[in-house]
Amino acid sequence: KVKATIFTGLLYRHWNGYKEGKRSHLLVIPAAGGPSRDLTPGDFDSPQYVRFDKISKTAILADQQKKEIAVAFDEVLIASGRKSSLTGFGLENLKIEMDKGELVLDPFMRTNYPNIFACGDVIGRYQFTHGAAHEAWFVAVNALFSPLKKFKIHYKAFPWVTYTLPEVARVGINEAEAKAQKLDYEVTSYDLSDLDRAITDSEANGFVKVITPKGKDQILGVTIVGAHAGDMLPEFVLAMRWGLGLNKILSTIHPYPTLAEANKYAAGMWRKKNAPEKVLSWLEKVHRFRRQGL
Repeated sequence: KVKATIFTGLLYRHWNGYKEGKRSHLLVIPAAGGPSRDLTPGDFDSPQYVRFDKISKTAILADQQKKEIAVAFDEVLIASGRKSSLTGFGLENLKIEMDKGELVLDPFMRTNYPNIFACGDVIGRYQFTHGAAHEAWFVAVNALFSPLKKFKIHYKAFPWVTYTLPEVARVGINEAEAKAQKLDYEVTSYDLSDLDRAITDSEANGFVKVITPKGKDQILGVTIVGAHAGDMLPEFVLAMRWGLGLNKILSTIHPYPTLAEANKYAAGMWRKKNAPEKVLSWLEKVHRFRRQGL
């Protein structure tokens, strides 16, 4: 398999691990068949700059301590983000309210003109197609039924998917955010190397990681790394949106063999960690008594 390395100002991710950040991503695809270093986040601080040698096809990355590493590549992709395009439409003439190059809206998706609505990249909230589609529903119904009926926009359980190899999908908070918020939480992880469908498809790399309050099955966040991670995520998005916990996922029948079984197995691992020890101890005594009585 061809390994890919993603760098950013606060992000370093490799096949065997990742940590998340906020700046532009740099994807370096190492030369096929060439030597590959198995780097880990601890090997290298957040890269501050990169230069490319066209002749040797090598990317040189350096951190704040001027430590450098070289990665040979076939292709380089740079994702520098997007910026709202708001000029040339006459918005300035109407004095449509803007802030930092984005339209300012109220909770009903209206600009400072109650009959002018907006959604998508121009409002700068979530620059994703599925985010724009979600916002468009609120724009449409509010434009049609206001002022008789209005609906406030919400972004509850908003999913993200990064289409790398393997895919990275997430919803809610991750472990770093849970620490930053000083939550009393626990982490449950299920490794896809144990999943029959992943093994059958030769895609047994990755994991399902779930963040919950300590001792509770409420889902605070989920990160999935693996093939088709984005397709596995919606079950958790649905659960978080409607307040369903891991016990509900565990009690739901999942077809075998599918990648979605990983969600149920992750829920099962949480249940095992949080098994009611006193009840189990009491049941053990009950069954021992019953066996002795037969």
